[in-house]
Amino acid sequence: MQLNSSLGEIKGVGPKTAEALAAHGFQTFKDLLYYFPRKYEDYAAYTKISEIRPGKVVVRGKIRGLRNIHTRRRNFTITQGEIFDETGALRVVWYNQAYRIKNFKEDTEYYFTGEYDFKYNRYQLTAPTAVLASEVEESKQDGGFQPIYSGSGRYNSAWYRRIFAKLRPFFYQIPELLPSQAIPITLTKLTRNQALFNMHFPESEQEVEKARTYLGYEELFELILASKLNQNEVSKLNAKSLKFNLIDIKQLLKTLPFELTDAQKRVTWQILKDLEKTHPMNRLLQGDVGSGKTIVSAIAAYQAIKNGAQVAILAPTAILATQHYEGLSKILQPLGVKTTLLISATKDKNSVKAAIKSGEIDLVIGTHAILTDDTTFSSLGLCIIDEQHRFGVLQRQHLLEKSFQNQNPDFQQISPHFLAMTATPIPRSLQLTIFGDLDISIINQMPKGRTPIKTRIYNELNLKDVIYPELAEHLAAGEQVYIICRLIDEAISEEDKSRTVLETAKLMQKQFSKYQIGILHGKLKPAEKDQVMQDFKDKKTQILVSTTVVEVGVDVPNATQIVILNADRYGLAQLHQLRGR
Repeated sequence: MQLNSSLGEIKGVGPKTAEALAAHGFQTFKDLLYYFPRKYEDYAAYTKISEIRPGKVVVRGKIRGLRNIHTRRRNFTITQGEIFDETGALRVVWYNQAYRIKNFKEDTEYYFTGEYDFKYNRYQLTAPTAVLASEVEESKQDGGFQPIYSGSGRYNSAWYRRIFAKLRPFFYQIPELLPSQAIPITLTKLTRNQALFNMHFPESEQEVEKARTYLGYEELFELILASKLNQNEVSKLNAKSLKFNLIDIKQLLKTLPFELTDAQKRVTWQILKDLEKTHPMNRLLQGDVGSGKTIVSAIAAYQAIKNGAQVAILAPTAILATQHYEGLSKILQPLGVKTTLLISATKDKNSVKAAIKSGEIDLVIGTHAILTDDTTFSSLGLCIIDEQHRFGVLQRQHLLEKSFQNQNPDFQQISPHFLAMTATPIPRSLQLTIFGDLDISIINQMPKGRTPIKTRIYNELNLKDVIYPELAEHLAAGEQVYIICRLIDEAISEEDKSRTVLETAKLMQKQFSKYQIGILHGKLKPAEKDQVMQDFKDKKTQILVSTTVVEVGVDVPNATQIVILNADRYGLAQLHQLRGR
């Protein structure tokens, strides 16, 4: 059995099962092997109801008295009933899962796993998962420590366990990936096939942890190896040498109303020296929001253009692309650089694309419209991607390949230089793995005169007494405010108390009735999102209530305050992006 063998070749996996697996994204034996359980449960250690204590519990019993109760508050459905065994009974509740009432038979035993806690003046088991006791006992693990796979309906965890039971004999055929000298001494007692076997057929949590550590190391090894191989391949490619000209760069710097920081000078020099090389620059520029990445990219673009090359700048949103176009045009057009904006709303796209193809345009700034097959360049020498994490690998590759479209295939192909930009801080360990094929430049200094961002943490109880009065002062001074919510219009469960955009917008309208409120979220059409942001930028709205779609958006210098509700529910990278708005 080979790892790339199709599932239809596996003995015991029939055509219908193979078809069902393919529909879930599994094509090969390897695809399925690396579909790991989302968690593990020890059903052998279940607790009798009479002995239950608050916390995570596993109980075995039957269920009775299930009913759905509809509430007016947030239009919720509460499904409640009673789980019982020979020693007692307890209350069970699911929120907004009305279908649960059809999932159980009153004369059937189940294992229930969930949090048993004191809520709403009584003890209850909240939103437990359930599995048939008969399925647990029929499994090879004799009702003990078992893997739980993500699945639903017919294709649930038990279905996946049955599939893996058929694959069990093939695990010993799995070849090693890591060379023996690359395996740390702490992992030498484990092999790849043992690690994979223990992920799917563990006898204890300790076996799972050891297997997870081994496979995690294997994944890191593959990432680092892939990045080094990619870096090696890039070094073999040819690029046009974009020579540094001190007079040209000084000419550009004289037009700026500010002086570059030492950090900007350092990273700019790194980039300009890279552009002189005859193999493609492959560099990531990281700097906080407002640190001056855009002007650094403008200097790089100017050097490329003065060497007769075209430059493409790719942004994730139309409004951000427009912002870059307006800002860079002011800097570069007086120096003779011909710029254009290419987004979905661009009028007469055919004429714009014809000018790009002929080489009449020096600098193209746009969104995914740049990536369309009919957008071709005469001599693309530098590709710049802003907020690079918003684009996939294939999209970035497609942009780079545009430099080949007008080249003679009989001659050696010339690759463009590549510069990615991000405001998200990247830990050193992540640089060496995910971005190991990129050289890193970091702007670690803010421009002079930039007011430091003050970050304060408040309890939501402080909204009316502290936060609202402070916002009122800033609004009265003509400034603008962002209010960020996790959800659009409804919570995921009754337990989730996160504020929603629509609910918060109503509260803001009541609290600040003399100001205009804007609403922004992912359900709006792209054109509607752009209009909402444009209205905010034009000061037609003073308060913008939004989800995190605003984290990559237009700069609004007049927006001096941002309130992030339920901030504990966000990741650090998201908070960092939002904080920089």
